[in-house]
Amino acid sequence: MRSDVCEIVEGDRTARLLLTCEHASNTLPPPYAWPATDRWLVETHWAYDLGVADVTLALAAALGAPAVLCGFSRLLADTNRDADDPTIFRREAEGRPVSLNSNLTDAERRERIARFHAPYHAAIDLLLLRYPQAAIVLSMHSFTPVYENGPPRPMEIGVLFDHEETLAASVLASVARDGWAVAANEPYSGKSGLIYAAERHADRHGRRALELEIRQDLAADERRRPRLVESLRRALAEAG
Repeated sequence: MRSDVCEIVEGDRTARLLLTCEHASNTLPPPYAWPATDRWLVETHWAYDLGVADVTLALAAALGAPAVLCGFSRLLADTNRDADDPTIFRREAEGRPVSLNSNLTDAERRERIARFHAPYHAAIDLLLLRYPQAAIVLSMHSFTPVYENGPPRPMEIGVLFDHEETLAASVLASVARDGWAVAANEPYSGKSGLIYAAERHADRHGRRALELEIRQDLAADERRRPRLVESLRRALAEAG
């Protein structure tokens, strides 16, 4: 099922995981449209997580797991941020203003949260109710190999966690055995509140929260994707 808010993928009723993908799309649903001054952002990591939607769909199919993929750009409203987080509407990227979010009124902020952010999270809540055996909420993301002219990021896969150290260690060890360059809480840390979506729903429904960050050149590589998905499938099946 697909809407302006999200795409929902059903899975086996006994599935042990629910996948979410907060930055799956660079779409702006009507009546929104990209301002001319923002066109440079559309195919970049500022607008969405490149390659991660395809990885999420392939992994969901491999696991027989349900999934919820966000249907709109993170620049419209970032669903991996709390509604009260000041970064939910990004105002600047690489030192340049994001025109889409310039001069937002309080009414416009409330409208976007009510129309997009809140329904996306409601869809995850509903799916968790339908899949009571999905013990793990796994949020899928990808990261840019170089962030704002910083040093190259050497890891290919990051496993982000806050409380689930044992679960994360199991996934890390399994993926590393397959030869991937992996790291715990890199390039961002789940202990810094940066796995908001997974933690929000895991806490609410008594599940376990984890986030995967896949380097975008790997996530977008169709040739390497089957091996990547199989490694993740095996790691998550063993951990679950």
